Amino acid sequence: MSVLLLSALLLAAGIVVGAAVPGVSGFVRDSLGAVGLTRAAGHPGSEAAGHDHDPGPTRAAAPEGRESQNQAHQSEGHPDHEHAEAGVIRMRPEQVAAQGIAVAPVIGGTLARHLLVPGTITPDTDRIARVPARVVGTVAEMRKRLGDAVQKDEVVAVLDSREVADAKSEYLTALVQVELQTINFERQQKLLASRSASESAFQSARAAFLETRLRADLARQKLSALGLDATAVAAAQKRDEATPTLSTLRRYELRAPFAGRVVERKVDVGSAVGKEGDPAEIYLVADLSTVWIELSVPTLDLARVQEGARVTVTPGREGGGRHQEGRVIFVSPFLNPETRSARVVVALPNADLAWRPGTFVTAEIEIDRDPVPVRVPKAALQTVAGARVVFVRTPEGFAMRSVELGRSDDESYAVTAGLAAGTEIAVGNTFLLKAELGKAEAGHDD
Repeated sequence: MSVLLLSALLLAAGIVVGAAVPGVSGFVRDSLGAVGLTRAAGHPGSEAAGHDHDPGPTRAAAPEGRESQNQAHQSEGHPDHEHAEAGVIRMRPEQVAAQGIAVAPVIGGTLARHLLVPGTITPDTDRIARVPARVVGTVAEMRKRLGDAVQKDEVVAVLDSREVADAKSEYLTALVQVELQTINFERQQKLLASRSASESAFQSARAAFLETRLRADLARQKLSALGLDATAVAAAQKRDEATPTLSTLRRYELRAPFAGRVVERKVDVGSAVGKEGDPAEIYLVADLSTVWIELSVPTLDLARVQEGARVTVTPGREGGGRHQEGRVIFVSPFLNPETRSARVVVALPNADLAWRPGTFVTAEIEIDRDPVPVRVPKAALQTVAGARVVFVRTPEGFAMRSVELGRSDDESYAVTAGLAAGTEIAVGNTFLLKAELGKAEAGHDD
């Protein structure tokens, strides 16, 4: 009786403890087996207790699950499949447009290298002229104001000059003398032919005729030296005869040497000019349709600068980003002993007069020019894993492609391998494609 009571107590304790501690449950079960008492099949909680006690299958299942997952992951990320998808960026056309990724076909072209040199705009010395007071006189009319446009040979001022009057009078008198002596010479020539005059009278008439012709020629040259046309002077004298109240004898007209603008006005109406101490100039006229760029090129770079080279000129802040192309017209054979540099002059078109003398500019002198079959802009290139790449446009988006580069200039590289002419590539905002490629690789590594 006592043995049965003890066994019942041990069984009850084993059930309670076994539920809490599976390891103890096994010990109790072994103890009961030693005394010949086992748990009855179908006893309540036997299935749950057995499940709790047997952790073996649970521990074995976890490695098996992880192994199957790893095998599935390896099958999805097979090296061949990764290589097929590497460098591919899938983008719809609207995404490409939204991100501002510019696309253009690859073409050949010319690589041009440049030398940057600061310079200053100056007037073209061949297109700037002074309107001088070539005679002594007084300013009677000033027909142009500062800044006015003038045309070639247009009258810009009128002087009143006694010197001009004397020169015109001398020439007009000589013309009258020539006319009279011509008549006398022809008459003596006819008389000599009819033996009605002596040889001495004929020779005397001939000498007077030649002398008056010489005087007329000298008077004509004097007018020419003053810038006057003898034919115009004679015509003006005939007009004066028809209008006695008007006289052009003292009138001296000053004309513009070429078309341009009045950039300086030296005198006013009534000013005396021409004498020592008086102003010698009336106007300064400049044609600014072409200006010069004065450059100072160092000795080390001078050998690469050639006359006729193309030059792109960019102004300072006041230029607003404007640029213009000119040509080198002069490279000085002499060096400045202080700066060890040479003067280089660039001719620059200035049809709208926007390039003002005195403006500081930057000149890009073309020093080399090479044609290449394939070139890409620098903005199209990116560096991925140490290699230079471009992004080729595909129906699905873009594909990264490695290229080999050759010579370069300020804007482009020559492509020696990896890209054919006509291939469409991204040429703008390519850093966005590189970023997308980095995101795809990061997600693939996860």
